[in-house]
Amino acid sequence: MPHLVFHPIYSQLDLPVRHRFPIQKYQGIKDALLRENVSSDCFYEPEQLNINAISRIYDPLYIKQLCSGELDQKAMRRIGFPWSKQLIERTLTAAAGTVLTSSLALEHGKALNLTGGYHHAFANFGSGFCMVNDLYLAALNMLQSKSIDKVLVFDCDVHQGDGTAKLAANNNAVYTVSIHGEKNFPHRKQVSDLDFGLAKGTGDDEFLATVEQAWQMAITYFQPDAVIYDAGVDVHIDDDLGHLNITTEGVLARDQFVFAQCEKQGLPIAAVIGGGYQRDIDALVNVHMQLFKAAGVF
Repeated sequence: MPHLVFHPIYSQLDLPVRHRFPIQKYQGIKDALLRENVSSDCFYEPEQLNINAISRIYDPLYIKQLCSGELDQKAMRRIGFPWSKQLIERTLTAAAGTVLTSSLALEHGKALNLTGGYHHAFANFGSGFCMVNDLYLAALNMLQSKSIDKVLVFDCDVHQGDGTAKLAANNNAVYTVSIHGEKNFPHRKQVSDLDFGLAKGTGDDEFLATVEQAWQMAITYFQPDAVIYDAGVDVHIDDDLGHLNITTEGVLARDQFVFAQCEKQGLPIAAVIGGGYQRDIDALVNVHMQLFKAAGVF
């Protein structure tokens, strides 16, 4: 039975008309999985993160101001959302979903969150639609297990995982790999353990070769005990913000490779869907569904 994490609040956020963030896609993925006869019993529902707990990991003043609505307008513009109580509830629940996914992955071998990948969030500020870095929290959660000494964050979103790289910079137990568009947001890159910047227009063959190279290097150098996989589909040729030429078949091949490698090497894997910004929600959902197909969910 697949182990999937979802909460209705993932798609519950009132945004201005024509806002860039495709908030509807999360419920769309859930609905598409149900149409594929995935049982509702496969879904786990997270509870919100405890603010005091995350304040011990991230800057407590930032977390306090974020959650209370006290961040200034410049900080909120950098995040890209108007502040609301609903935004905070959604943020804390979505990040909790990735932490829950990481626990389920350790227990069952693999698990997938129907959101996640908020990799532009730093310890003391948010950026690029990201307020709380769920990937780093999930890595720390995995490290609480006696069987886990090293966690690999394998980030294939088209945007560099700058927040994750910075957060993990001094943590030798968390190894960060980012495969991203070089000439894309964020303009100021951080230093991951391994960075692979792709040129605009990169196609399937070069992309998949880079994914394989990055994976083999990470496994050889780091020898992780568990994997957190950001399967962003903003690499897709039709994505409004990606600038790469990766086909739907290329996305599927990427995801199949990562899951196959984890199974082959006995590595538990927690996957999140990451970015994807087509305005056509049905088309966007279809690309995200490749992750679940690759994982054998349907």
